[in-house]
Amino acid sequence: MFELGWFSAKLFFKGKLIRDPLYFIQQASIGVGFGLLVLVLLGQLEIPLCLPITAASLTTGVLMPFLLKDFKMK
Repeated sequence: MFELGWFSAKLFFKGKLIRDPLYFIQQASIGVGFGLLVLVLLGQLEIPLCLPITAASLTTGVLMPFLLKDFKMK
């Protein structure tokens, strides 16, 4: 398992893992931005910080598969 992760990391940093890296960065940035927006907006409320973190993580986790459904690897 560790070997597979290490091999994938090496290919990623060499630029041979992702077919269209700009698309991946764009879609990942949209997801991270949306999660950050949810975190900041809910963080302004007078509720414990664990609730906004949980909601932002859940929102980002649900959103990412839809954003990366057309993601292609080499």
